[in-house]
Amino acid sequence: MHPGGLVAAVLISCCINVVILEMQISIDHGCTTLITFCQFLFIAVVGFIFVVDFGRKKPAIPIRHYLGLTTMFFAQSLANNLALSYKISMPLHMIVKSGSLVASLLLGVVFLKAKYPLSKWLAVLLVSTGIVLCTLASASQKVKLTATTTHNETVIRDAADAADLLSWTTGVCLVVLSVLMASGMGIYQEKLFRWFGRHAHEGIFYSHALPLPGFLLFWDDIVEHFGVMNVSAPWTFEIADATFTLPKLWVLLVANVVTQYVCSTSVFSLITVCSSLTVTLVITLRKFLSLFISVYIFNNVFTPTHWVGTAFVFVGTLLYVELVRLPKLNYIKPKTA
Repeated sequence: MHPGGLVAAVLISCCINVVILEMQISIDHGCTTLITFCQFLFIAVVGFIFVVDFGRKKPAIPIRHYLGLTTMFFAQSLANNLALSYKISMPLHMIVKSGSLVASLLLGVVFLKAKYPLSKWLAVLLVSTGIVLCTLASASQKVKLTATTTHNETVIRDAADAADLLSWTTGVCLVVLSVLMASGMGIYQEKLFRWFGRHAHEGIFYSHALPLPGFLLFWDDIVEHFGVMNVSAPWTFEIADATFTLPKLWVLLVANVVTQYVCSTSVFSLITVCSSLTVTLVITLRKFLSLFISVYIFNNVFTPTHWVGTAFVFVGTLLYVELVRLPKLNYIKPKTA
């Protein structure tokens, strides 16, 4: 596919997928593990048929090298989706995930002994500041401390607010963990591509197929939310003069899985035909489009502090990929007498 078509596919499919995911979570907060399982299963089945030819095609990259990659990918995907079950808003979720640049730089310094110019560190500082601002703004909304003073002690009137804060904090921590694992995975994946060449579709298949047994650890939760889907509100629609009525969550799950497949394969394909700069810009643009759509459609609270933090993240990202450059300071040697 032409790079322009891939860019369009990434932007459209990924943005639609985020909207569908937020619709699902608004109905059933705990369905994220089920969604992750279905996404992995669908991509693995399609890959088994069309990528590895029912197992007859040998992998270009040895399976042993995929094991570490798939373990990180499984944990990262699970933590990423599970975070949404802990009352963290979709806009904040997307902003914290933008910290992948920060994580990539720090992991590059630690594990690759990489050295970065001042502009990269400034970009990381801007992104970090933006994430902190947005997180603090969201935290201040989560806890409504209507405190009273009794015997010089400040008490929290509503214990539910404290529990809500704990749940929200867990969600933020899961997103941060997901970002760190995704960055580590990116470094390892880049090494594999350097050693064996770029095999995007093969990587997609094995990274989704090998972790499937891991979902057995969450099987009770998956079965429970399958039951929730079955009793969700009916959704009636017409196709070719025929009327169908299905549980709404089932329709949304199918749409989620399909759009996630298109989104994932488009991103992996884009990596093989475009520079890392282009891919980073496309993914960044997708995140901010999804952010604005989420705020507009679902009326998520977004304060002026959130917008300032978002601007910091956006400018920092552009500076990191060198679309925005620092002005050069010309040193003029003083004249000697």
